[in-house]
Amino acid sequence: MTLQEPLSYRSAGVDIDAANDSKARIKRHVESTFTAGTRGVFGGFGGVFRMPEEAKRPLLVSSADGVGTKIKVAIDADRHDTVGHDLVNHCVNDILVQGAVPLFFLDYVAFGKLVPSTVEAIVSGVAAGCRENGCALMGGETAEMPGLYTPPDYDLAGFIVGWVEEERLISSAGVRSGDVLVGLASSGLHTNGYSLARRIISDRLNLGPHDPFPGTHDSVADVLLTVHRSYLSVLKPVMSDVHAAAHITGGGLLENLDRALPSTLDAVVDLSTWDVPHPFLVLKEAGGVVRDEMFRAFNMGVGMVVITDQSGAARVLASAAAQGIAAWIIGSIVLGTGLVQLTGGANT
Repeated sequence: MTLQEPLSYRSAGVDIDAANDSKARIKRHVESTFTAGTRGVFGGFGGVFRMPEEAKRPLLVSSADGVGTKIKVAIDADRHDTVGHDLVNHCVNDILVQGAVPLFFLDYVAFGKLVPSTVEAIVSGVAAGCRENGCALMGGETAEMPGLYTPPDYDLAGFIVGWVEEERLISSAGVRSGDVLVGLASSGLHTNGYSLARRIISDRLNLGPHDPFPGTHDSVADVLLTVHRSYLSVLKPVMSDVHAAAHITGGGLLENLDRALPSTLDAVVDLSTWDVPHPFLVLKEAGGVVRDEMFRAFNMGVGMVVITDQSGAARVLASAAAQGIAAWIIGSIVLGTGLVQLTGGANT
């Protein structure tokens, strides 16, 4: 009988020491996000949070999401400190359109081979997003799963919980014919369309992450890893003016704005009211992508649409200006069947 070498968790591909190192590295990042509602300490089996004292009839609003193949850009560029920030801001915007402000956040990171410095960079980005939005990073999971992910690949997901008073919940029921659409500028591609963008850049433009992005002094990584913008600071002061809102993510204006509409009204978007930002034009030309496909794959410069009346629009525009974020009226609400109509488009 041949004696075989004893097996261990490490020999199977899971390094507990690396996991412990990762936890030690991220402790200060996590604790930097703790807010007044945080209870418990870092490292517990579950996060504990106290509802705000002013809450009367609170509704909890939750969401979960990832950042898609933007992660591949981060991996190829070996720059991991932004995708976590993207993740938080994306999730904040998703609950914001219902009038909710964030309470706490949880993250999940899965590796084929756990690298403590990469874990720290990712979580530092998550923590930055939590601090920006005033929510606590209450916990999460860092998993090492050899055989499922091929190093250096990893995956990242986030889970957010926020709250809103029941009578202040925002839905399509508040939309009226004659309302206007206020567009809030995106900071870039945000977290959608990256499978198409990466293919155009690698296959059609033959560029790597550190090459200059055409027509700019920035690298491809600089452009593609620009952090997804949070609109909490713009909308929180004017939430009472918001009839409905749409976070422009996968599906673009066509397949997100319709989610904020009742079945009896249409949103008419005038594409000539803004100049589509340069990166989208580069991708369109290099990829030979038709207009409607661009508006389904990308946000095209509009990261959030707010539906409000004329007086509310003035206050939303003023709030955006105070935060240094471009905003403008992009269209209106008319009688219809719950569809989004794209008109104009001289600048696309």
